Amino acid sequence: MCQECGCGLGQESDGTYGTDGTHGTNRTYRSHESHTSHLSHRSHTSHSEHSPQLLRVQQSLLEHNQRLAERNRGLFGARRLLVLNVVSAPGSGKTALIEKTGALLRGRLRVGAIVGDLETDNDARRLREAGLPVVQITTGTLCHLEAEMVGQAMDTLDLDALDVLFIENVGNLVCPAAYDLGEHLRVVLLSTTEGEDKPLKYPPLFHSADLVLITKMDLAGVIGFNRPAALANLQRVSHHASILEVSSKTGDGMDVWGRFLEEELGRVGR
Repeated sequence: MCQECGCGLGQESDGTYGTDGTHGTNRTYRSHESHTSHLSHRSHTSHSEHSPQLLRVQQSLLEHNQRLAERNRGLFGARRLLVLNVVSAPGSGKTALIEKTGALLRGRLRVGAIVGDLETDNDARRLREAGLPVVQITTGTLCHLEAEMVGQAMDTLDLDALDVLFIENVGNLVCPAAYDLGEHLRVVLLSTTEGEDKPLKYPPLFHSADLVLITKMDLAGVIGFNRPAALANLQRVSHHASILEVSSKTGDGMDVWGRFLEEELGRVGR
């Protein structure tokens, strides 16, 4: 359950993990009922009667997630692996960005991905066809990834064969804000097609960003994207975050993005 919306309420989160590595093999992993799902029903039934108990359960869930996130971060750091948690609304271009980044960095950096979606492995198959090692996490009813899911999924990847790992989170501007996955950087996407006021409507997620990528810049002129307003709104909410503007379709800004990743990789493990 996530503290904002109670997703996964009353249902088991099986967490199906599938990977297709460089040798074309397919494997499927099914985890036990997640810690989150196990407690969500109890917290729901106590909401109307025992609010303090609900708060304790939510606090326990987030503390449990944080412990596992720190474990993930330690494992990533020991391998000098740069890990980015990519978060955005559905359709903002997460998969296209990762696909084009893999192509851009081919021969320079080794890129892999963990992809989260409620259902289907469409995005994972797309990245696999682009030549990236990828693991799919199918969350069922959960609208965000959790550190435990990432920990299990990364066991199916050869982390020593990677330099950069993208975690493509479930498309959602609310729930992922509360869940650390062990990443080094949280990258929040804002597409030009979403509107300039998204940072003001969803401040927790944008405030949590280390980097904001404004995507689909090739459409900015067509749709009348108000760039100054978007930058001003990001400055209000994400004033500490770096901001880059890119187009995965035309390649504009992608070289700057690639250099950013190379520089951040150089800082890992220091």
